[in-house]
Amino acid sequence: MMLLFISVLPVIIILIYIYYKDKYEKEPLGLLLKAFLGGILSAVATLLLFLPFNDFGMEADNIVAGALIKAFGWAAVPEEALKFVFLYWIIWKNHNFNEYYDGIVYAVSVSLGFACLENVLYVTQHGITVGITRAFLSVPAHALFGVAMGYYLSLARFTHTNTSLNLFKSLFYAILLHGIYDFLIFLFADSAGYSPLLSLALVIVFFIFVAVLWRSGLRKINRHIQLSVFKG
Repeated sequence: MMLLFISVLPVIIILIYIYYKDKYEKEPLGLLLKAFLGGILSAVATLLLFLPFNDFGMEADNIVAGALIKAFGWAAVPEEALKFVFLYWIIWKNHNFNEYYDGIVYAVSVSLGFACLENVLYVTQHGITVGITRAFLSVPAHALFGVAMGYYLSLARFTHTNTSLNLFKSLFYAILLHGIYDFLIFLFADSAGYSPLLSLALVIVFFIFVAVLWRSGLRKINRHIQLSVFKG
């Protein structure tokens, strides 16, 4: 029960934060729940469709190529693509998607649905230390990938220009950010024992990237709140 609590708590905290940042028109809880469940289904779909291919890339010639294949091929591309499919299907034509910040709210809900199931699986298997680490890193990272996806989805919906380009950006930037995040983790794990200086450098680069991810995500959130058509 404690492991389940640790797995779910960071998801709940971020969902509440994102929900209450919407100052002008709160989204229907039923639709947010539907988006969250869509995220869970996207995680299930990822497991069913891509788990058989998880050995692909294990025989890569070098650790950089192997880390790239695992980061983008195993994780970023399939996960973000399926999140995008469920997000688009659930909210694109829904009348409640009627202001800029909504894209972020729903995209983060889908992303955290995915992260919730993934977190439960990881933490119940690996224990409390992994749960605490993921609470501060992996779960917020999924939310921030969702911020990027939702930011451009709203631009596609409301700017009425470059709709296709912004839809592409919605998926592309989520994949890119997710891929870089996982690449640094995989490269660190695969290079363990090669050089203490390399390991230290990768840790520094990773946390710089996380800081940039947070800064960019929060700026996107604030920008779309300011663009809200319901701003008083």
